[in-house]
Amino acid sequence: MNRKVIIYFTVYFFHVTSSVLSGHAQKDSADGFKRLQYPPGLMNGNFGVSVGYIHYNFTNFQLEPGFTVGAIKIPPVGVRVNLIGHQFNKYLSANIHYLRPVGWVEYQNVNGDNENHTVWMNIAGLTLKTQLPLSRKFSWYGEAGLGIVTRKGFKINNDWAVKNTSYATGFMETGLRFRLNNKWDLIAGLSYTPKNKKEKQPATYFYSSGFTYNMRPLSVEKLSDKKKAEYKFPRNTLQIGIATNSLGYGANNFASKKSPIPFFWGGDAELRNGVSLHYHRNIFHAKKVFSFDWGVSAGVWNTRLQKQTFFTLSAFPILRFNIFHTPSADYYFYYSIAGPTYISKTVLDNEQTGRHFTFQDLLGIGSFIGKDRKINAELNIGHFSNGNIFPYNGGVKVPLTFCLGYTF
Repeated sequence: MNRKVIIYFTVYFFHVTSSVLSGHAQKDSADGFKRLQYPPGLMNGNFGVSVGYIHYNFTNFQLEPGFTVGAIKIPPVGVRVNLIGHQFNKYLSANIHYLRPVGWVEYQNVNGDNENHTVWMNIAGLTLKTQLPLSRKFSWYGEAGLGIVTRKGFKINNDWAVKNTSYATGFMETGLRFRLNNKWDLIAGLSYTPKNKKEKQPATYFYSSGFTYNMRPLSVEKLSDKKKAEYKFPRNTLQIGIATNSLGYGANNFASKKSPIPFFWGGDAELRNGVSLHYHRNIFHAKKVFSFDWGVSAGVWNTRLQKQTFFTLSAFPILRFNIFHTPSADYYFYYSIAGPTYISKTVLDNEQTGRHFTFQDLLGIGSFIGKDRKINAELNIGHFSNGNIFPYNGGVKVPLTFCLGYTF
């Protein structure tokens, strides 16, 4: 079932990508607005985040025979990220989402060992959502579809105390939506995933509130205003990147651990060095600050401890934010998250990273240089992990990577 679900998710992602690229080319020639309008794959799309109270009743029942626990800590805060959605009409939409607790469940003092053992759990979903207007601003929504529950347990003395599991189930949510304006909605809802006695997994309830950002078609007036701006957004970028740990992992560790609010990920397997090739295509940009690219990349990497060599192939979105514009250069930072990736090895420096399907994340700063912005330079850190859609998810830490590129 996991492989089928991964195929569904990947096919959806590449369907959106291909429709963006093909549809956008038609848009360019049709009305002259080029990359100013949302392309077909993103138009009427949405994304959002909800935060709230998560409840699942982990007890002694999840323990295998022969194990007892002194106490169980269940952190109450959870987060749901709607990675991508599409509004088909006034009443029906589809969503891909990811739901997890902020902190993991802890089994404390198991069999008197005076240690804490974490149980990781998350739910990925592919759902349909319907909504009915209650007034000009308020509407009710109901959501249902496929949920994939993944749990990583723990062993004591090489015996399973809480087992790993991953299985398909149902996912349901209901709630209220308040429309702030054409772009922003506020939502409040309750989601439910049923228990599974066979897998010893309790039901999950999530009471939350959050926001949704809607990518509605832009008006001709807004497109005309954006077209008058003189800022440059290169259409295609080709890069080569050199990664090295010669400067350590300070940037990675700050972003994932030492920052007051972590904003990136680390990894149990650390890379020594690597070489990668990247191609980015810009498909949408705002008037001055924001732009959205699709990218593909191939990389060859070496691990820090055992000097294992492996390769990756990735497709990924890029959210770029221009900070400064000058006559000679533009300076930006960017974030790329959840790019579907093939990784050639799954055990790196004795760390179990999952399966061959994983995700790539990037965080960096850069510049387009020159009057015509033909030269590109970037500095980034990276991360590979499967987002806990599989029980094993050690993660791969990619150190500082220096990229040099050419735009056309």
